Amino acid sequence: MMSCPPILYLDERLVVLNKPSGLLSVPGIGPKNQDCLATRVQVGYPTARIVHRLDRDTSGVIVMGLDDEAHRELSRQFHDREVHKTYIAIVANLVGADEGTIDLPMRKDMNPANAPRQVIDFEQGRRAVTHWSVLERTHDRTRLELRPVTGRSHQLRLHLQQLGHPILGDDLYAPPKVMGMSERLLLHADALSIVHPGTAAPMRFHAECPF
Repeated sequence: MMSCPPILYLDERLVVLNKPSGLLSVPGIGPKNQDCLATRVQVGYPTARIVHRLDRDTSGVIVMGLDDEAHRELSRQFHDREVHKTYIAIVANLVGADEGTIDLPMRKDMNPANAPRQVIDFEQGRRAVTHWSVLERTHDRTRLELRPVTGRSHQLRLHLQQLGHPILGDDLYAPPKVMGMSERLLLHADALSIVHPGTAAPMRFHAECPF
């Protein structure tokens, strides 16, 4: 039996976990893609339901509701952009500015051969906004803090590629050299702030960055 990812917080309404890189958030297509965070958590907490997702290769903080009301309220907070998310990424080359904002609309790449890639589309894309700031520069890479306003699929990965600094280890958006600079995608959901669905208390959860 596959083990449950580390639990960062647990009460009667929600569970917060530290998802490892390489694990799907929800089941994928086909029998080989059924193992995921949701099914592992449901072994011990059968009522747990996914509220939001992280890419398979992204690690970090993820929250699940433990009852219908908690799930609805947490889902509403994400939908209404009331949550605050912070990510850490290591990208290729030296980023010149100290901070900035990427505002580029996105949509799914409609070419089946390119699935599951996303593309920038100023006519049909949905708005996607990412704030970023530099944490550290070394000789061939930069560590960034990312604060997405929207939550589009692959938003951070595509936005950083468009910035000219793809994430190390990215097998979808980075050129082969950059993809080969890390054995995993160097993207981590570092912190998540929500309002408790029962008490309305503000809560912030943090998972130590593994890289």
